Amino acid sequence: MSESAHLPMNFGGIDETEFSSFENSQVIVFPVSYEGTVSFGTGTGAGAMAIVDASRNMELYDEETDAEVYKIGIHTLDEFKPRTTPEAMMNALYEETKNLLKAEKFLCMLGGEHSVSAPVIRAHAERFHNISILQIDAHADLRNEYDGTPHSHASIMARIVKDLKIPAVQVGIRSISADEARSLNELPTKIFWAKDIVGRTDWIDDAIDFLTENVYLTIDIDGLDPSLVPSTGTPEPGGLGWYEVLTLLRKLAEKRRVIGMDLVEFSKTENSDAPAFLCAKLVYKSLGYIFKNDTPKVRGK
Repeated sequence: MSESAHLPMNFGGIDETEFSSFENSQVIVFPVSYEGTVSFGTGTGAGAMAIVDASRNMELYDEETDAEVYKIGIHTLDEFKPRTTPEAMMNALYEETKNLLKAEKFLCMLGGEHSVSAPVIRAHAERFHNISILQIDAHADLRNEYDGTPHSHASIMARIVKDLKIPAVQVGIRSISADEARSLNELPTKIFWAKDIVGRTDWIDDAIDFLTENVYLTIDIDGLDPSLVPSTGTPEPGGLGWYEVLTLLRKLAEKRRVIGMDLVEFSKTENSDAPAFLCAKLVYKSLGYIFKNDTPKVRGK
């Protein structure tokens, strides 16, 4: 049996209490199991815990930042279970996030479908001033409602930019309805279309320039190309590559204060271990960039 199989079921498989307890941790990983409004592929309800499980097989040393990132302290909360209706789920998530933010720790939510980001972002917006959103996604998610609910995965950015008036930068978009397209000129959002940016990095500084001082990062994993992550609810062709996304996240952390993040829309399906591992690695790399100045160097070069 693999050595990782004996590790705790927490993000990174951290078996040292000094780096995994709530009290000692700078980062809280918040797994949210929910797929109450999915409209195509299923499996996002099991996605968060699949990412946690896969993360136990990562090397915890990051060669890019020369750091053992987990030594900032990463605590994994118990799985947040679904509520009976989309509205009840969003209200419960909002209240739970408000309580968690009182601890003054960095919250990293794992989904779950993308609808779960809206109440988490709302709670962050109430705690932090001058906030904007960086969304990595294949879809604009600007529908007022979808399948009869305003709390749909297809409406998460409508809740943010329309209802809360929080400005956003949307990166990797390549699927949008005609009604969403008509509304773009009226909304505080800037889209960087996948067709214009895939395979390049010269757009990244411009994207970051549109963001405010404090940034909440939401990563819908279908923003990446489905050749990398096929197991997601709606795998749109023509997405971003691994190193393009890493370059964006690294520069974001250098130029702005990232105050919270989530990664959503990974769908656990049979034989989906590799995409789950990619999601775990992407979260860990993101934390490495965000907390680069808080981790001692291993090689010191």
